[in-house]
Amino acid sequence: MQLSPLQSRLAASVVASCIVLAIYLFLFSPQFAFAAELSTTPFSSVLPGWMPGLDEAPTIGDGSGEAKMTAEEIESRAPPTYEPEFGLFDRTVMGRAPSGVITLTNNAPKNTNIDPGTLTSFVFEAKSVAGRGDELGNNNPLELRSDVHKGAQGSTGSENADENSEIKRRQSPTKTLWISGNTCIQPERVPDQTTLDPPQLTLYVSTSKDNTTPGPMADKKKQDVLVFNEGAVMYNTTLGGDDVYFTIAGPPKVASDAFATTTYNVNVAASIDKSYFSYDADSEPNVFWVDSDSGATLMASGELKPTESDPALEKPPYTMFVFKEGDMAMNGVRNSYCGLKEYSLIGGTRSRMPADMMITRMAKRGTESITKQEFFLSGLNSSTHYTAVLASDPSAAPGRKRADDNVPGGGGFVFRQTPFQTSEPGGSCYLIQNLAFCDQTQYRVPGNKDKFANATVLGKFYDDYAKEMYDNFDKALQQVQCDAPSTSRYSLARNCNDCKEAYKNWLCTVSIPRCEEFSNNATWLQMRNIGAPFPDGQTAMDPNIIATFGKQKAYTGSRLPRIDEEVAPGPYKEVLPCDYLCYDIVQSCASSMGFSCPLPGKLNFNVSYGQRNETSGNTEVTCNYPGSAHYKSGAAPVLSSWSGMLLPVLLGGILRLVL
Repeated sequence: MQLSPLQSRLAASVVASCIVLAIYLFLFSPQFAFAAELSTTPFSSVLPGWMPGLDEAPTIGDGSGEAKMTAEEIESRAPPTYEPEFGLFDRTVMGRAPSGVITLTNNAPKNTNIDPGTLTSFVFEAKSVAGRGDELGNNNPLELRSDVHKGAQGSTGSENADENSEIKRRQSPTKTLWISGNTCIQPERVPDQTTLDPPQLTLYVSTSKDNTTPGPMADKKKQDVLVFNEGAVMYNTTLGGDDVYFTIAGPPKVASDAFATTTYNVNVAASIDKSYFSYDADSEPNVFWVDSDSGATLMASGELKPTESDPALEKPPYTMFVFKEGDMAMNGVRNSYCGLKEYSLIGGTRSRMPADMMITRMAKRGTESITKQEFFLSGLNSSTHYTAVLASDPSAAPGRKRADDNVPGGGGFVFRQTPFQTSEPGGSCYLIQNLAFCDQTQYRVPGNKDKFANATVLGKFYDDYAKEMYDNFDKALQQVQCDAPSTSRYSLARNCNDCKEAYKNWLCTVSIPRCEEFSNNATWLQMRNIGAPFPDGQTAMDPNIIATFGKQKAYTGSRLPRIDEEVAPGPYKEVLPCDYLCYDIVQSCASSMGFSCPLPGKLNFNVSYGQRNETSGNTEVTCNYPGSAHYKSGAAPVLSSWSGMLLPVLLGGILRLVL
């Protein structure tokens, strides 16, 4: 039968299509994936029989004596996971994390609950940060290169040369991956039932494709194991082309008769920038105990430096958590930011203490005007040991504008603990701070609660007196040619501004004595006012002290008569002013003002002024100076080679130095 022209074209098209289809099937032979209905039972169910790090298989059931199964048997019973296979596509493009595994992205924390005997698995996919090498500046791009090794005659070598001469692609760029976690809530003890601490969580990490669910039953050679340290864990590994899998495991069991609750709550994060949650339990705590009285204390951070986000240092970068020494509720979370925030006596969300017990501010302290963040705590118990923990405030993390912004290091940094203590009740020393004129003065001073309603009123009394003395000095300084040409000035090295600063530092330190309770037996302290009764009305002065020092004015009264007349404190001891403060005045002011300082060994030197004890490493205040603290701070002044100073006297309304 003869075909029409139209039928001929149709037949030719059909034949051509069949030939193309046959060629396609012959060359590519595609494989088809079939979806099957799978069980949804999670493998991370309760396994009460295993212990982290043990080789034994977990007990399945309620733990009442069933036979244990081997790891192979458990794996054979585990529900399968759907894993597509397409011949034309690589797994890194089409694959996905195993069922039940939580996927983490860069600097995006996850919060989850973990019960005893359970596992929570996570994965950080390498492809989620692909292409960030140039942005980070620490990864090499992929490139082609040829390594041709020439033979002795200039010809290509045989087998090794042929192997090395092949054009090969460089290995995938690598990054560092930080994995970190914080325990926010842990099992709570039954009151008066146990002294046990809650068990810590455990982190398991795997970079092997053969171990995508690391844990206590996985191959130990294919995973790293880290137990949380006081509620915190930090781990880093190399992130190449493979995904990183990790698991947080609860302890096998938490005794219900010892703990009222058993559930843990944890924050987990992964980052290629830096550890999202961090702590340092070994380095300097970066916070210093300035001073305390029986009910208040003052703490100060180390030096603060401008940042891109806060060049003017206006926003406080730190927060502080305070709890009593031996507070068992804190055991297990001392390195965790969210754990400290949950349980701390001061600064904790569960605390019943008033929120205004802690006041923080930015201030410049010390002779070098170093910017610090200060924490003033009130309402404390007397004769009590406390622990303070400084932490970087996550809300102040660089780059964070909103609370939900994911930024590097956004989980906070916890510093080493700093101990401090309050003094006994009914003493003679009271902490003053935040003065208007003597703005570097913040320590305990002689006081009397019957004459001054609170420390604020007492501080104003001392500050007003110092300002009155300074005003008289300033009038005398006007007689000096401060604005004269350099050839007519009293010094080419110093000027009147230097004189003012030196006199103010000395005046505030001398007219506002630094006070220690009489029970303190440090050798550098000077006894004062030993003839007065103790404030508690019960303690009596040692008769031997009265017999030995009762006729010496340096012991029977305070440094300045006005303190005894208007404050009337009980017996106390004074941290003597540092001698170099005197010599700084002599070096900075005109000689016509009549300031002078004696050498050591002169009359009354040892009962008037002290010297820095360099052998002690500046860890204790052996003499008083602006910005001094109980522990070494960044505001330590440069010492003069001179030494010595005597009691000041009031001449013509000016507090002066005399030989």
